Amino acid sequence: MASRPKTVPVMSTDEEAETFLERDLSDLDVSQFKPLTWESAPKSARINMRLPEALMKALKTRAAQQGIPYQRLIREVLEREVKG
Repeated sequence: MASRPKTVPVMSTDEEAETFLERDLSDLDVSQFKPLTWESAPKSARINMRLPEALMKALKTRAAQQGIPYQRLIREVLEREVKG
């Protein structure tokens, strides 16, 4: 007697999904799968600017203190200034 293919269970957490994907999925019923599309975030614009070396050093130091890349710090400063 042939066994029926397994279906994909409903998962409510990322951990459940990761555990499911770590198993052997070769006997999974793929007929229930459907194409999936999603919208990605809009691409960011790129800028190029020159800053005094002392300012750049200060930005990198502050970013390191906060544990973030200096580019992210610059973006956050600009966002705060523009958004008020």
